[in-house]
Amino acid sequence: MSTRTESLEQFAIDVILGRRHGIRAALLRSFLHALSFIYERIVQLRLYFYRRRILRERTLGCLVISIGNLTVGGTGKTPIVEKFARALRAGGRRVAILSRGYKSVPRATKRSWWQRLRGIDPSPPRVVSDGKSLLLDSLIAGDEPYMLAQNLKDVAVIVDKDRVKSGLFAIKELKADTLLLDDGLQYLHLKHRLDIVLIDRQAPFGNEFLLPRGTLREPPRNLRRASYIFITKSTGESNAELIKRIRRYNRTAEIIECAHRPLHLQNVATGEQIPLERLRNTYIGALSGIAAPDSFEDALRNLGARIELAKRYTDHHRFSEAELQSFITRCIRRDLEMIVTTEKDAVRFPRLSNPEVPIYFLRVEIEILSGHESWEHCVARICQPQPMLSPERFFA
Repeated sequence: MSTRTESLEQFAIDVILGRRHGIRAALLRSFLHALSFIYERIVQLRLYFYRRRILRERTLGCLVISIGNLTVGGTGKTPIVEKFARALRAGGRRVAILSRGYKSVPRATKRSWWQRLRGIDPSPPRVVSDGKSLLLDSLIAGDEPYMLAQNLKDVAVIVDKDRVKSGLFAIKELKADTLLLDDGLQYLHLKHRLDIVLIDRQAPFGNEFLLPRGTLREPPRNLRRASYIFITKSTGESNAELIKRIRRYNRTAEIIECAHRPLHLQNVATGEQIPLERLRNTYIGALSGIAAPDSFEDALRNLGARIELAKRYTDHHRFSEAELQSFITRCIRRDLEMIVTTEKDAVRFPRLSNPEVPIYFLRVEIEILSGHESWEHCVARICQPQPMLSPERFFA
């Protein structure tokens, strides 16, 4: 992404979140607010069409579990997807993760004008991992699918905007019997057996406005579709008020509270792992290109780090060697001991064999704080053997 495009994206984010002031920003917010009413009608009309079967959802003859959220980015979804995949694989399921590969760069394919007009892509899905080997890099795969494939050695990861196509491929070619739909709440064309919805404790419903005025993809009342609700980034403090509001929209879904727990630091260049204690009273530089950088930097401070320099880029930013070297130079001038980034950012770094300041990423995992029985019930419900239709009927 060009610097100009990123600058415009950051400007739009600042306007939406109220960080920009003045007449122009106020007028733009008013315009976006009007558009959000149109957007909401389109969202609800689409849901109505699927409920009334005017638009038809596809069934693929195997379990499809959606993991998604109501807001745009920042809920900590990728570690949840990883936790589910590990648990289901341990429970005997043959799991494939289906991702759209947001901001990935697909290989160029020839399409006829008719295919272009109808939005049809005849190319096969991109297999990031077949459950045995890592097959693509993060540029073609997308950072989140690549990260999942890197951490899950026995789980297939497939990228395609058409999740029906990638699902059929996973069933036929990779013998998957369970499909995890990454960021799938709004993907209604493929029928979900369960909808897992994530809510960020720090900003449960974004700024309360729908796109494009805010960060909500759907109105909060659409939480009624959720089978299980995960409150992410919990701190151990009471979520009673948030749960009370959730219950206004969904009275039956199981609610599970969880936290993103740091495990260790891992050297981006060498893979060396060091304990978190090394951060205590250490002057560091923090580098990130994620939707919620505050959460990342707060986590570092809670571990005792002293952030002397912090550089933030837009979400999914692909770092250039010049940008990375510039930040390293600034850290050298400040005599900082290390640079710390996120795992998702690390997969978008250019290769630096021996940087003058060591660069580490913070490895995290999901810890269930409350709702352990609901979590175990959810996994058992999915892993319980189910009758499976033969996929051959879909390829007739």
